[in-house]
Amino acid sequence: MQYDNMITRQRKWMFYLLAVIVLGAGLTPYPRIFLGLLLGASLSFYNLWLMQRKIKQFGQAIVENRSAKGIGSFTRLATAALAVLIALRFEEHFHLMAVIIGLVAYYFVIMMDFALFRSRD
Repeated sequence: MQYDNMITRQRKWMFYLLAVIVLGAGLTPYPRIFLGLLLGASLSFYNLWLMQRKIKQFGQAIVENRSAKGIGSFTRLATAALAVLIALRFEEHFHLMAVIIGLVAYYFVIMMDFALFRSRD
């Protein structure tokens, strides 16, 4: 139950972050940077969802005494490589450093959620 609440909170934070980035792309004179952030953060959201799903499956396998598969590290790395390739292919639309910063957005969301949740305890 507590894990499900944490998952929901982290996904909400990612949606809020994506909404702010979309507003930045539309309302600021730096659309290339914000589009790079949007590309990276979108794939970061996918990585967050994938990691949460794999960890839940991993925990369920442990509880049921089954052999546990991996937690999808290769898939998350492949997603990051895809984002970089897209940014390099369409340099006129996406700022490469912004894509990389966007890719690590889910780590910031996880840390922020942890800090806020722990401060309430």
